[in-house]
Amino acid sequence: MNLISKLLKPANVLLELEAGSKKRLFELAGQAMQSSEGVSATEVFESLFSREKLGSTALGHGIAIPHGRIKGLKETACAFIRMKAPIDFDAPDSLPVDLLFILLAPAAASDLHLQILAELAQMFSEKDMREKLRAAPDANSLYTLIREWTP
Repeated sequence: MNLISKLLKPANVLLELEAGSKKRLFELAGQAMQSSEGVSATEVFESLFSREKLGSTALGHGIAIPHGRIKGLKETACAFIRMKAPIDFDAPDSLPVDLLFILLAPAAASDLHLQILAELAQMFSEKDMREKLRAAPDANSLYTLIREWTP
């Protein structure tokens, strides 16, 4: 079992999200996390946007892992997003991003979020997995793919 599967909720697998920019994406992610996790949409937006200013969280191959810390968050929360249309993310390979994994850690987080980031990077480095994530017909299929992936 992977670390991600313990954290990702079916409600936080979002398909066909429409956002023309990183800023809009972070606003929508904030709204989604507020609904499912009860955290402030504004705090989520500010955390993700502040982290992104330090350098792009895009990995290449159309993948990004925006992440941040949230005061008052009791445990790590996450969401998987498949965009309707790719957006520019200042990726190292200059490709736009269509698959994102949003990771929110408590302000006083341990090394767990670093282990999760490493696991996500490993999962997204697999071409076969990226293709399956892009081809999955619905949110339930995506959720199952992520849960069943083994590092």
